Amino acid sequence: MSAADNRKKVALVAASDMTVIAFLRAHIVALAADHDVTVITNTVDPERISADVRGVRVISIPFARPIAPMLDLHCLARLTRVFHRERFDLVFSVTPKGGLMAMVSGCLARVPSRIHMFTGQVWATRTGLGRILLKLADRLIARCATNVLADSASQRQFLIDQGITNDRHSAVLASGSISGVDAVRFRPSVEARQAVRRSLGVAEDAVVLLFVGRLNRDKGVLDLAAAFSALSASIPDCVLLIVGPDEAGLRHEVEVLVGAAAKLHFVDFTDHPEHFMAAADVFCLPSYREGFGTVIIEAGACGLPVVASRIYGLTDAVVEGETGLMHEAGDVGGLVDVLAQLVRDADLRARMGRAGKGRATNEFSAMVVTGALTAFIGSLLRSGAEGQHETRV
Repeated sequence: MSAADNRKKVALVAASDMTVIAFLRAHIVALAADHDVTVITNTVDPERISADVRGVRVISIPFARPIAPMLDLHCLARLTRVFHRERFDLVFSVTPKGGLMAMVSGCLARVPSRIHMFTGQVWATRTGLGRILLKLADRLIARCATNVLADSASQRQFLIDQGITNDRHSAVLASGSISGVDAVRFRPSVEARQAVRRSLGVAEDAVVLLFVGRLNRDKGVLDLAAAFSALSASIPDCVLLIVGPDEAGLRHEVEVLVGAAAKLHFVDFTDHPEHFMAAADVFCLPSYREGFGTVIIEAGACGLPVVASRIYGLTDAVVEGETGLMHEAGDVGGLVDVLAQLVRDADLRARMGRAGKGRATNEFSAMVVTGALTAFIGSLLRSGAEGQHETRV
């Protein structure tokens, strides 16, 4: 039997091609070295995914992020047909909609190994019927999966406490994270720091507080704006830089809360968040829900101390008192206090920045995280057994 005959067929499923490009690229490259890999996602440009990766196929299915019953049923039927036709040995999914479609279709098509990785729960901050339906969807994902992964230990415990999965059926790979951090890309850069500050008109001696992510209420952007307004009244030489798409239309509210336009800078979109991290002094993520908070590890790799809310997911990304400071979610006064500590103390910023960089490099490098995932998948493919579970790999 040739080596080609021994190659297993692996499918990776995500609702959005942006998720694939941002988080799964290194995994695809590593898996394609030993297996026949097919990526299934919603894309109009398959070349963006398969470029420079020999032998990887891309199948586009029009998954929708919001609930869309008719389209969802169409996608479910189409994906089930693909699974029946291709006879994959293993399917791995991320994102809520990608996971629901892949795990149900994989179960119907009897794909032997079905892995879903949870990266945060939309329903964690919801109430009423919406919370019930979204939580039921996650329970269905876990029920149809042979293996459940979480991208942080605290998220895994949350899923167990909420009855989504159990201890035997779930695992965390390495120290967590969906993809780890590229330490070559995310690193301190004097050149990037100077260039970004010059382009924004920010003085070199100003203390820059940075937020990177989607502008929505769950990310705590309005709390950050309110805290910055209070902080800048007593500490005039600080600046707030917000980088990310305004998907919830919050920019005007942020501007009103901050008040001082000269101290607030927006960048709608960037392919190079590492440049803005290099330009900053403190990274801020006062979020209400996160699965892990990879962006915190990226900021740490750039040598930034972190201020974050004390919620599941982020408690794994931050070593409180060592790589950053934490506050209770929604506590604007507490957020002001921890921001003030870091803004006023350059030595504390430097010490926490060094610790964050060391931790990001040693525990969360892309090589470590990708190696853990490919080893886990390889063990399932070699065993050929459904439901081979580990509590930690």
